[in-house]
Amino acid sequence: LIYDSFAQYLVTEKGYDEDLLTLGPDSLDFCCKGLVLDIEEGNFLKLAEDGTVLRASHGTKSMTFEEILENYGRREWKHFNTVSGMVSRTAKYYLYDNYFDLPGALLCARVVDSLDQHDGQKKYDFWKDMVAAIQHNYKISAFKEDCGMYFPEVKNHPDKYLQRCPESVKKWLKQLKNAGKILLLITSSHSDYCRLLCEHVLGSDFEEYFDVLITNALKPGFFSHTPNQRPFRTLENDEEQEALLSLDKPGWYSQGNAIQLYDLLKKMTGKLDPKVVYFGDSMHSDIFPAHHYSNWETVFILEELLQDKGTVPAKAESEPLEKKGKFEEDQLKVPYFVSKQWGSFFMDRLPGLENAEETLVHTWSCKCISTYSTIAIPSLEAIADLPLDYRFTRFSSNSSATAGYYPSPPRALLPNEDSVTMK
Repeated sequence: LIYDSFAQYLVTEKGYDEDLLTLGPDSLDFCCKGLVLDIEEGNFLKLAEDGTVLRASHGTKSMTFEEILENYGRREWKHFNTVSGMVSRTAKYYLYDNYFDLPGALLCARVVDSLDQHDGQKKYDFWKDMVAAIQHNYKISAFKEDCGMYFPEVKNHPDKYLQRCPESVKKWLKQLKNAGKILLLITSSHSDYCRLLCEHVLGSDFEEYFDVLITNALKPGFFSHTPNQRPFRTLENDEEQEALLSLDKPGWYSQGNAIQLYDLLKKMTGKLDPKVVYFGDSMHSDIFPAHHYSNWETVFILEELLQDKGTVPAKAESEPLEKKGKFEEDQLKVPYFVSKQWGSFFMDRLPGLENAEETLVHTWSCKCISTYSTIAIPSLEAIADLPLDYRFTRFSSNSSATAGYYPSPPRALLPNEDSVTMK
């Protein structure tokens, strides 16, 4: 749906090739989290932790090792410094780090293929049109106006696109609240879309699960901006009202900043430095800024951990069969697969230069996980049945790159017999 929403706009409003509207059965294999689009060159890159290019494609077509060396050399990619500092807005590159964004990567790659075919151009300036497509489909008024393709379709067929929250997770949220924890929901979605999702996923009583709801939070700016730059606003009928000077009580707010939210948490808990644990699935919008600017504990929800059959929580062993069967069925529906074109999200081989042996290296995405997350889990469901005082091992606990993965590290990171010798 996301792909179609953007492609439709590019074709009808911006005159792009109609071929963009049809997707071949294997084209989704191109989608892999952690890719960076080098916009001017029309190239997608998979980076190693030191910023060298491990794999690349021009449009959708994989580049050979020789082409990568010729274009990028065996050195840090020129924008690595800014991308690794999570600097976001730039017309030079775009980082695809969550599933909501990924269909856009496939579309951009196909746009490059199409432009090559028709214009044979060397520098690309389609990005402004992509931004316009995103604006058209997701601007704050789009939901209310039934603008674009995305919102009308989700409104009309929520069951087709949304999975209901497992009972175990709802129970867990209630347990946390009963244990005196304050629960926050912070989303960059506007309030009308958030309500549709939450009613469908959690039920019509979803507001009872949370003490504070913040919509249109415009992350990562929510964490990096000051109260003057990004004040909280109240909402009436999903319209934002005047700016608030401070946040005085729990409730539903729009925009805002982490500094004033933390002041409210101090009031609500009566503590000088209340501990915040923040769950998110985007390194760039959630995990990095919450860790870097707010010094919050971060739990990274990483579906890539589902690729190993070994990550079914151990409890599945002792469950009655009908329940166990359901769990296994759910495993099959997991949207996660390893891209043949891009390989593992966590590790890759760096070919040796001039007959030297190839080495195994961590990807930059993998390095970010152990640097900015407290722990990483495949889903909320994976921890919902644990006692609330369960002690997780943190990534930083023994400086191991795998310590913080629960229930177990991805197989790609475990030493195994057939892996290439590390240098």
